[in-house]
Amino acid sequence: MASPLAPALADIRALLLDGERLVRAVGSGRMRNMAPPWRRVELRPVALKAGAHLQTVAYDDRQAHTSNAAFGPAAEKAVDDLLALGLGNWHVETLDATVQVRITKKGEAMVSRTAAAAPRERALDHDRTKQRLLDPADPFWQAVGIADHEGRIKPTRQDKYRQVEEFVRALDAVLKGATFPEDRPLRVVDLGCGNAYLTFAAYRFLAHVRGLAVEFTGVDTKRQARERNTELARTLGWDGLRFIEGTIAEAPVDGADIVLALHACDTATDDALARAVAWGAKYVLAAPCCHHDLQRQLRDSEAPSAYGLVTRHGILRERFADMLTDALRASLMRQAGYRAEIIEFVPSEHTPRNTLLRAVKTGAAPEAKALAEYQALVQEWGVTPKLSTLLGCDAGF
Repeated sequence: MASPLAPALADIRALLLDGERLVRAVGSGRMRNMAPPWRRVELRPVALKAGAHLQTVAYDDRQAHTSNAAFGPAAEKAVDDLLALGLGNWHVETLDATVQVRITKKGEAMVSRTAAAAPRERALDHDRTKQRLLDPADPFWQAVGIADHEGRIKPTRQDKYRQVEEFVRALDAVLKGATFPEDRPLRVVDLGCGNAYLTFAAYRFLAHVRGLAVEFTGVDTKRQARERNTELARTLGWDGLRFIEGTIAEAPVDGADIVLALHACDTATDDALARAVAWGAKYVLAAPCCHHDLQRQLRDSEAPSAYGLVTRHGILRERFADMLTDALRASLMRQAGYRAEIIEFVPSEHTPRNTLLRAVKTGAAPEAKALAEYQALVQEWGVTPKLSTLLGCDAGF
């Protein structure tokens, strides 16, 4: 049953300011005719050296903003400011109850209150963020332009920082339990490295966090990128990191144990995968960028009758081409003797290009079923994946 709004918000206010009983709270949505600057806010009590504080993490469309207010007048002002923004939903958990308030279009409150099945515990530690593989304050972030002169990640670089951090996390996961060469350094190549944010981060992680002997090469077609990145590596004193100028397909690199490619555009990802296969690289991690090649092929051909409704619309055809391209790439990698999977490596709010093809060489022969599935798919859609051409295969193997 709907109830007046003011008493409901007063109840929420009292719960948020109860530093002894509050566990956590979430505000989201918006009231009618209101436009909160945040899409979601999370609140919880934290224990700091200065005493108990109310921590607020407010999320906009790009990043999270954290603030702490001491319980008392500072927290009261922070809560009052939040309640005045016009958030449309509140979910508050205390030690012994859960209170939910949904504000209707008429400006009334729908209130739900349930007792906790068992007494809750509170985590009052200040830093509950995921453990970082690389310290955000590491000086190399400043050297490559991700952090400012005070060692803080720049607001405009938060998305790139998260992409690189999570890509390195995916690299760490695939290397767990791996064996490395004993008679030579581990050879790693980043194909299409550009400004080399990933190159520097991956080298830092492998060489200094993991303590591995590494020969790391970044490849890009731009002379300016090679010169800039070489100078940065020299400034950092990272002798195991070099940069060369050249195309992904033809750069003078003898071989690699690990091949990385972050957002190599269109068929450049195929070039990277084909180069990795030619080298017999043990590990391959590639986050594709745009997928224009199969988009053009789909646009210029007639879709199977059952799928006309999908490819009729440009935006749906584009998204379908993305999925089809990566599915075929994974299939071709399996047929080349790799265990391959497609995963999400970073949330979509940090980049819409958030899929990662992760492959580990096993040397296993392709299964007949996998070959048949691949052949049926390319024949039904009438497409020829670029990677199949690069690997010297026809559309049906």
